[in-house]
Amino acid sequence: MRITQNYLKQLELEQLTELAKFVVEENFNHHSENSMPSMEIQDDVQEIYDEELSYFNNSEIFVAKDNTGNIQGSIRVIRWDYKSKLPIQKLFNINPLDMSFSQNVSSIWHIGRFATNKKNKDRTLFKKLMMYALTPICKDENSIAFAECDSKLLRVMNLMGIKTDIIGDSINYLGSETIPVSMNYDGLKGFYDANRYLVR
Repeated sequence: MRITQNYLKQLELEQLTELAKFVVEENFNHHSENSMPSMEIQDDVQEIYDEELSYFNNSEIFVAKDNTGNIQGSIRVIRWDYKSKLPIQKLFNINPLDMSFSQNVSSIWHIGRFATNKKNKDRTLFKKLMMYALTPICKDENSIAFAECDSKLLRVMNLMGIKTDIIGDSINYLGSETIPVSMNYDGLKGFYDANRYLVR
């Protein structure tokens, strides 16, 4: 499937439901052999919609669509306002302000809602989406980013040169083992420099 559009801006409010549905369904498609109960899907979609709505003013959501307008991949980055509760606080009870870092921190970010269509064959889609999320973070050497990564995704990220620090025990979330991680500029710079050409 060919990617013909990449939205490098915040989605419109009316597209948040589409995003939430895509994230839930693709997480389930990647991690489960069984069919998911429709009630459970609706609950998860509503939960993600509500959460993304609360972050909307401080976030950017990047979506790749195919030539028929269907979402093929998504990722979201939040610049933390220090007031709203980040997913890493809700899911893992980890407060970024309680952590010690090797550098002075000037901004704190959160990356989430990474999902790709299981049937999509575009091998650069993963890198493109990651680059869209990492670009604002890598503009400041004193940035720190947090994420909750599926264990398989975390292995792929590390193989591609995205260096992460595991900062807590894993939990089961949206059908898979999910691990809390932090990332700093030094750990992201290699991947960012190698793939900068993907961001236009």
